[in-house]
Amino acid sequence: MSMVRRSNVFDPFSMDLWADPFEAFRSIVPAASGNSETAAFANARVDWKETPEAHVFKADLPGVKKEEVKVEVEDGNVLVVSGERTKEKEDKNDKWHRVERSSGKFVRRFRLPDNAKVEEVKAGLENGVLTVTVPKAEVKKPETKAIEISG
Repeated sequence: MSMVRRSNVFDPFSMDLWADPFEAFRSIVPAASGNSETAAFANARVDWKETPEAHVFKADLPGVKKEEVKVEVEDGNVLVVSGERTKEKEDKNDKWHRVERSSGKFVRRFRLPDNAKVEEVKAGLENGVLTVTVPKAEVKKPETKAIEISG
């Protein structure tokens, strides 16, 4: 299945007003674009926020099943989210008009800060959003000892 774009004044989506700003770069550097089937899904969008208790990662993974996602910690402090969205089955009688949804493998890596409790990482997938919670270790306040001044 190949994606064909044609300019059509009656199709409001034919003029990609929200085009990828890096598309020109990908045409110059083929390695950056990779396989056309996987290029659009290769970099799953992830938000990372820090709360007083944890680091929370949220990734949009629409159409991806829990069994197709892997969450790991490698090298002691690198959070790795990877997986694959499978391609839709094609029937020889199907007539495709537009193909914009992507499929393929994805992987994202995040170096966690020193205060991350990597042994307590939790992950959940609900409504196409993967949420990974990495609790933070409590910061020990330095002990203060008053020194008596003589004299």
